[in-house]
Amino acid sequence: MKAYSFYGWENALVRDALGLTPRDYYDLLSVCWCRETCAPRMRKDWTPENPTLGQCSITAFLIQDLYGGKVYGVPLGDGNFHCFNEVAGCVFDLTSEQFGDTRLDYANCPEQNRAVHFARAEKKERYELLKDRLLAALPMPLQNRSSALSR
Repeated sequence: MKAYSFYGWENALVRDALGLTPRDYYDLLSVCWCRETCAPRMRKDWTPENPTLGQCSITAFLIQDLYGGKVYGVPLGDGNFHCFNEVAGCVFDLTSEQFGDTRLDYANCPEQNRAVHFARAEKKERYELLKDRLLAALPMPLQNRSSALSR
């Protein structure tokens, strides 16, 4: 079994309608995350070696589209939140690696509201770009069955 480094990877075994797990999506997203999908305030620090930097909310809401569940946010102390997913009791954070060795506290975090996050046009545009890139990265047989991403 391949070892991952994102938070909750050991138990990230839930499957979506396509039969894919969060681990599968991590692999796919690893080639989709880019400077253009990174939060503007972090773009100068984004590198291919740290592809999850600035990708948390758009990734978490994209994963919510695929699995349902809830998006929560770890308060970062500067008024921002680091978003992660909870699906059927499974908590995982596909973008936790951006924090390196710093461990976040995922307990008792507030639920995040998509409408609030996407009130900023730039964030909604980054989400749409990431969604398009993910759809293109899916193996061809799955692209046609991916109604959750086609909305």
